[in-house]
Amino acid sequence: MNGVNWEYRPRMAQPVLVTAFGGWNDAGDAATGAVRFLAGKWHARSFATIDPEDYFDFSQNRPIVRIDDAITREIEWPTNRFTATSKPKTCNVFFLHGTEPQLKWKTFCKTIIDVAKMLGVQEIITLGSLLTDVPHTRPSPITVATRDNFMIDDFKMAAAQYEGPTGIVAVLNHFAFEAGLEATSLWASVPHYVAQTPSPKAMLALVSATTDLLSTDVDTSELEQAADAYENQVTELVSSDEDIANYVAQLELTDEEVPVVDVEVIADEAQQFLREQNP
Repeated sequence: MNGVNWEYRPRMAQPVLVTAFGGWNDAGDAATGAVRFLAGKWHARSFATIDPEDYFDFSQNRPIVRIDDAITREIEWPTNRFTATSKPKTCNVFFLHGTEPQLKWKTFCKTIIDVAKMLGVQEIITLGSLLTDVPHTRPSPITVATRDNFMIDDFKMAAAQYEGPTGIVAVLNHFAFEAGLEATSLWASVPHYVAQTPSPKAMLALVSATTDLLSTDVDTSELEQAADAYENQVTELVSSDEDIANYVAQLELTDEEVPVVDVEVIADEAQQFLREQNP
């Protein structure tokens, strides 16, 4: 298949493809972090990559020079990598983890769908995370985009209502639907006043939602500890500024209780303050 560099072609019964892409779809590194976590826990093995040549503007997304053994210089290109894992007695999973491309999105998504169908995939789960007005002290809410209303009801997730500019996740879902595959998109909310900080809370929410869909489980104790540490660190920083502390307290209230405030101004001040504190 053109544009795909194969190491080998795995054979698994009824596999599911789980994907995440760095960039616009990955606030707080939560989506890619969730895939890395699951792939690591389940010892996923690399089997193919998508050639980046046609899909990236390398002046915008530059390759990185690495030095091995203090002598050899290697070029690390933007990579979208397929890995495979078989979790005994529960499920077979392919992961696709990488970076949202800048070019040829239709061709990029068609390539992914072609690989998925070649490998017998009938279901794709895409992960994303976005900045919203949620407090860091609450579990990260999950919204879902799917055509399966029963799934929304069964797993008690909120249906996504977003309209506007979109990322590669939504485009890939669209291509999956057109190809006759089941497609579910899970999105975690990340507090917009800590936009520059990785969010283990959102990662944990995505990991939990994904394993629920796969009818399996994974040990999340280290993510839970990281989420607790994240909450404590952000709380400590926020508490040193009265206006921002009040803003977060308002976010913690129910919709009916929230007083009328200029949230955009306060949120901008919160982001600036936390950037200066470098949490």
